[in-house]
Amino acid sequence: MSNTIQKTDVVIIGAGPCGLFQVFELGLLGIRAEVIEALPYAGGQCIELYPDKPIYDIPALPEISAKGLVENLLKQIAPFEPGFHFNQRVNSIESTSDGGFMLDTNGGKRFQTKAVVVATGAGAIRPIPLRVEGIDTFEGHQLFYSVSDIQKHHGKRLVILGGGDSALDWALKLQPDAESVVLIHRSDRFRAQPNSVSRMHALCETMEMQFLAGRVVGFESDGDILSAIRVMSQDGVVRQVELDHLLVFFGLSPDSGTLESWGLDTRRNQALVDTERFMTTRNGIYSVGDCNWYPGKKKLILSGFHEAALAAFAIKAQLEPDATVHLQYTTTSPALHKRLGVSPDISDLT
Repeated sequence: MSNTIQKTDVVIIGAGPCGLFQVFELGLLGIRAEVIEALPYAGGQCIELYPDKPIYDIPALPEISAKGLVENLLKQIAPFEPGFHFNQRVNSIESTSDGGFMLDTNGGKRFQTKAVVVATGAGAIRPIPLRVEGIDTFEGHQLFYSVSDIQKHHGKRLVILGGGDSALDWALKLQPDAESVVLIHRSDRFRAQPNSVSRMHALCETMEMQFLAGRVVGFESDGDILSAIRVMSQDGVVRQVELDHLLVFFGLSPDSGTLESWGLDTRRNQALVDTERFMTTRNGIYSVGDCNWYPGKKKLILSGFHEAALAAFAIKAQLEPDATVHLQYTTTSPALHKRLGVSPDISDLT
């Protein structure tokens, strides 16, 4: 483990939309943050599961893709120059004698901080793998658990596994530019939106894609190239399906025990918080977004943004207990303009 300790005002665990907006709200109050993220990039589940899927319930944005939302949030927080630490999972959060915390990660990084914000969404997650012995050899070049680059799959023979929204959404999204698409699910009962299921069946009826009810029981390879999978259908017949790329969307497996290991009380595997400060039951540790719980909790990005704003003011009061924190507006506050690096013309407001 590294002996270097990075000191900061606040550590945010999680770089999803709520974690990113927490950087912004803290930055407006002059508070610096370091962000720790288990994935190799910012965006959380938005980028991992549905980067090109449109979102319709962000205020003042009638429609924006998940990727576009994350890009805008990164642009918005750029003036505050947060530190990002990707591919890192927090192993422990230990209290220090001065009332702060020491965080250790699985990558050997150490952080000394005065406050912590947990914004881990569903928690430290990884896709549920396809459990066929030996097939993991092809992960990253023919076997994929997410879509990071649509162009990579253009003109390919695609087999998509899963029966939820992600599987159906990507089947419909990739179908126009793929050589072929075969969707495989264990039954003809789906967990996806009915409209998506209807669109999929319509494409099957016109022979623009195929659906097969069954499960993968093996694969065929030509050297180090995955050439086909073997699928046992409901009638017990094993069929061979040739492919170029295999995309698996069985969902995510969260580590629901992480919050408890950090000393936080939970409800429904989420951190219990108050709705005045969004502080957890451990003093100095806050939580925003899908990973927290309180009466009336709604798992919406909009709700997480609201929680981040109130948590930021609570953290400011914690760090500067003797100071009066005034509510300022980005339209008129010279102090906020300076922090944002903007010089708006407000002559029409004076």
